[in-house]
Amino acid sequence: MIMKSRLIFSLVAIITISACGNDQGNNPSAVKADSVIYIPVEAGLAEHGTVSAFYSTTATLEAEEEADVVAKTSGIITRIFVEEGAVVRAGTPLLQLDDTQYRLEVDRAEANLKRLESDFNRNKEMFERNMVSAEVFDRVRFEFESQKATLELARLNLEYTTVRAPINGVVSERMVKSGNMVNPNQQLFRVTNMNPLKAILHLPEHELHKIKAGQTVQLNIDAVPNAVFEGVVERVSPIIDRSTGTFRVVAMVRDQSQRLKPGMFARVRVVYDVREQTLVVPKLAVISDGSRNSVFVVNDSIVSRRPVTLGYSNGTKVEILSGLIPGDVVITVGHNSLRDSTRVEIINAL
Repeated sequence: MIMKSRLIFSLVAIITISACGNDQGNNPSAVKADSVIYIPVEAGLAEHGTVSAFYSTTATLEAEEEADVVAKTSGIITRIFVEEGAVVRAGTPLLQLDDTQYRLEVDRAEANLKRLESDFNRNKEMFERNMVSAEVFDRVRFEFESQKATLELARLNLEYTTVRAPINGVVSERMVKSGNMVNPNQQLFRVTNMNPLKAILHLPEHELHKIKAGQTVQLNIDAVPNAVFEGVVERVSPIIDRSTGTFRVVAMVRDQSQRLKPGMFARVRVVYDVREQTLVVPKLAVISDGSRNSVFVVNDSIVSRRPVTLGYSNGTKVEILSGLIPGDVVITVGHNSLRDSTRVEIINAL
């Protein structure tokens, strides 16, 4: 009889322990409070904010102003004043050619001009007294005027022996060395203006009605992480390229920090519309099921699934056109464990 009582007691204990082990349900992270199970979730708020619509593409930055500096006269390079990377302004000397011959030509032209000027003055006085014919006076006057042009040309060639920067910018390339013999139109330097830079975009034709001059452009540069640069659409081509179905957009970006360089790869967003004080929620809150979108809304720790109509999506936020009101609390993490009327505990700060 005692053995039978002990056996019955053991069976009752096993059944009790088994029943207690199933109180938490199938969700190992569920929280039990007052015999009610609460699912831990993270949530966010439906609130007013700013959201924008944009078209994304990629481009390579180019210099808007860039000049190849060429020799305007021939000669041997006697001195180079700048190196690659030097910041120059328009008119800054870049190199010097041997000017000995050109100085002598200027001296000779000046001497001839003085002689012809004396002849001109003498013949002018005689012509006014009718002592020489008009034909003789015109010949002397022509020689005098021609020599003045010869002197100006000699002075100009002398001036060309000092090669100067044609624009403001940075010396991006040097093609010659000291002692080299250069000829007219030979390329000597390249000067690049680093600010502003341009990005040439080729956008699909269905975007043509959205893109206008003056719109904001945002650029992320792979070589400059964790920074967003802003520019503006400078001009939009009205012509569609038949071979590609795209149109050309030129965007300008100014960078006073001088971190942007020509040739850098850029991820570009052309912002064509901005909505301010519109209702937005975290993008993680939206559950997409084909063409239907919904969110879980929390009210007194109980969730309900609510259909919503979406607008623009921008970064981590998405615009809500209908279905929510400001202040609604929406679930952002933990959707998979939820159904209508599920009780939840929000574990993050709102």
